[in-house]
Amino acid sequence: MATRQSVTDHLNMCSETLSYAQGQYHNGRMQEHYNDTEYTKAQQMLEDAVNDSNKLSLSANDQQKEELYRMRLQLQELQNEMILQRH
Repeated sequence: MATRQSVTDHLNMCSETLSYAQGQYHNGRMQEHYNDTEYTKAQQMLEDAVNDSNKLSLSANDQQKEELYRMRLQLQELQNEMILQRH
């Protein structure tokens, strides 16, 4: 079973990843292709966070699963926006 602390730590890491990726997304919209390395790094961080959320949810209780699910939706939404952006 996932501990409360491990889920909290993971959600904090996801929030930081989300914030970083949002910054790269907005920079990418302004700078277009001049920011490829950081933009790609942000996309990889989002993918890693989604995968880690999926793994952690396997051993989480119902409340933790809901929190992880909501965070995963936010991560995946930004992932989709970054993929669809003409970068």
